[in-house]
Amino acid sequence: MGFLYLKGGILMNKTTKLIKAGFFISLALLIPYIFHSAGLAGAIFLPMHLPVLLAGFILGKKYGLAVGFISPILSSILTDMPPLYPTSFAMAFELATYGFITGLLYNDKKMNIFTSLILAMLFGRFVSAIANILLLNFVGKKFILKAFLASAFITPIWGIIIQLILIPAVVNIYKKRVG
Repeated sequence: MGFLYLKGGILMNKTTKLIKAGFFISLALLIPYIFHSAGLAGAIFLPMHLPVLLAGFILGKKYGLAVGFISPILSSILTDMPPLYPTSFAMAFELATYGFITGLLYNDKKMNIFTSLILAMLFGRFVSAIANILLLNFVGKKFILKAFLASAFITPIWGIIIQLILIPAVVNIYKKRVG
């Protein structure tokens, strides 16, 4: 059996965390698939971001990072959504940042959930910009800042609002029921 430890009043072992990480990866594959099947644009609602952010809050920075990095690449391989290059690779770095920062700020630094969430969303988009610059330059394409800012902050405004409402609610429910 894995090493047992107490985290925020919740007794977890490494096996439990690994199983939960697998669950969040499964959700990160399933939720976008459902959205796309229903004709709802992932770029607007950001369905893959939800399980990754939750993984960071619930499982901490290491598992949040892993769930965030693995999910878009695995989704691309299994469902062709998002396109593998450069989108899923840029998303892997962005979502890994979300998972890491939420886990770091909320669990390790004890920041409140909204501050942790907003800072993670900003850092993740910054990392996404850097990843996109590097990945696009690698294939000789130009990074257009104005287009990136629109796709990062304007197009997904509904997804951002959903995250700001849903993530704190789910984390608080989880803490009350499990912790």
